Amino acid sequence: MTQRSNITRLFNTIHLRNVRGDVFGGVTAAVIALPMALAFGVASGAGAEAGLYGAILVGLFAALFGGSPTLISEPTGPMTVVFTAVIATLIASNPDQGMAMAFTVVIMAGMFQILFGLMRLGKYVTLMPYTVVSGFMSGIGIILIILQIGPLLGQANPSGGTLAILQNLSELVAGTRMEELALGLLTIAILFFFPSRFKKYSPPQLVALVIGTVLSLIFLDMDAIRRIGEIPSGLPDFQMPVFSAEQWQTMMINALVLGLLGCIDALLTSVIADSLTGGHHNSDKELVGQGVGNIASGLFGGLPGAGATMGTVVNIQAGAQTALSGLVRAGILIIVVLWATGLTATIPLVVLAGIAFKVGFDIVDWSFLRRVHMASLKGAFITYGVIGLTVFVDLIVAVGIGLFVANVFTISRLSEIQADNVQATCDPETDDIDLSEREKQLLRESGHNVMLLTLDGLMNFAASKEITKKLASYSDCKAMIIDLNRVIHLGVSSALALQSAIDDMLASGHNIYVVGHEGQPLERLRDLGVIKSVKPEHIVADREQALKLAIAELDNRLS
Repeated sequence: MTQRSNITRLFNTIHLRNVRGDVFGGVTAAVIALPMALAFGVASGAGAEAGLYGAILVGLFAALFGGSPTLISEPTGPMTVVFTAVIATLIASNPDQGMAMAFTVVIMAGMFQILFGLMRLGKYVTLMPYTVVSGFMSGIGIILIILQIGPLLGQANPSGGTLAILQNLSELVAGTRMEELALGLLTIAILFFFPSRFKKYSPPQLVALVIGTVLSLIFLDMDAIRRIGEIPSGLPDFQMPVFSAEQWQTMMINALVLGLLGCIDALLTSVIADSLTGGHHNSDKELVGQGVGNIASGLFGGLPGAGATMGTVVNIQAGAQTALSGLVRAGILIIVVLWATGLTATIPLVVLAGIAFKVGFDIVDWSFLRRVHMASLKGAFITYGVIGLTVFVDLIVAVGIGLFVANVFTISRLSEIQADNVQATCDPETDDIDLSEREKQLLRESGHNVMLLTLDGLMNFAASKEITKKLASYSDCKAMIIDLNRVIHLGVSSALALQSAIDDMLASGHNIYVVGHEGQPLERLRDLGVIKSVKPEHIVADREQALKLAIAELDNRLS
């Protein structure tokens, strides 16, 4: 029984109680996956077959070992854009081994994903500011659109990425091949204006692929336009991982970015699947499944992949409930690779460019971009800044700077909020601290010689500066009461700020009183040795009691 339970935990949810729905879901997802895989393979520069291999291998192993039963995994727009940049960088530095090194990056990205899953980081992966995520994804969408400019005009893009394409835009336009442009515009029109009521019968990507290919064969000569050409039939060859000591650091960074993006993509799509099915995915298990899938894809020359929203939604709508649908989908694509690759040879590249163009358009977060400036100018600055950096500078730089700026803004706002929760006074008539009549009377009796410091809520490093500032304003007081009763969590920085004030007061011969119930704040102060010099009888649970003690000891000194 234990062994069977372990096997159940290893594999994704698969049973035969919903065979019809799972088979329909898998077939429908495969129909959608075929044109998308071909389009992403061509767009990446690795070839149409790399897209097919990625769709099969990532989808197969993620379905087997993942933690979201209805999730469909395959090459996605964001993953393809990042991988395209990886290919360009590594081929530029090592023309002979660059492509093999790029597939090694995919393997390494999968290893990172497995590591994240084993470390149980699934619930933290998506904890990124939406302004950064939206900007990054929108930037990726814009890059994918720009990458299709050359193919839509009937030409190969100049090397050098998006900047090179934009710099050579006039030459690309001047060399436009009208027959290919017309076919590309027709493809885009079908994708944008395909009636919604027909989508349940056939995905628009497949319709555009078939119509574009048939029209090109009827009205154009076979060699008049650029086509996919022959794709090797049969199973892919094993790709031996290639390492270069000079490029090791670059490969590691690229693999980390690719792995993180795949994690975010997959887990966000898993959330969408949960909302449609009412289920609950296992984030950490899903990361392991995604990692295994990407390792397998990289080993056999396939594109990296992640959870695909379109394929997942269609899979669920067709009736899928378990990972059997993902296995069916992979099986159908394997049949295509083994026996039907000849049918794909005539597909025009411009049709695939049109499909990729629509994917890029859909990735751009138009809804958020239209309203981000209404909600927050700082948020708008971050979002548009990340878009600009993603498109015109570097994907990694965009995420790094975006996260840094977003965190600076967050810390700044957090400091303002926490500053309001740090109050100090010697005045019984103050409005800053809510005092009872008895407490006010006791403060009057103290002759303004007792300082009352109250902390409220979460006190982390953002509050430490305000604590130091408030304490410095009342340095002439003869006793200090620190009230922690309303503190939810006391951070290390805030605790050390208190320690500095406590040490100064004790060194001057003054008394310190700490008010607080047993809990995290007091434990933190004890663990750091902050209150080791405070007399045990001066640590009380009630603020009024602390005031009485302070006044009594002041009176004793004066007498």
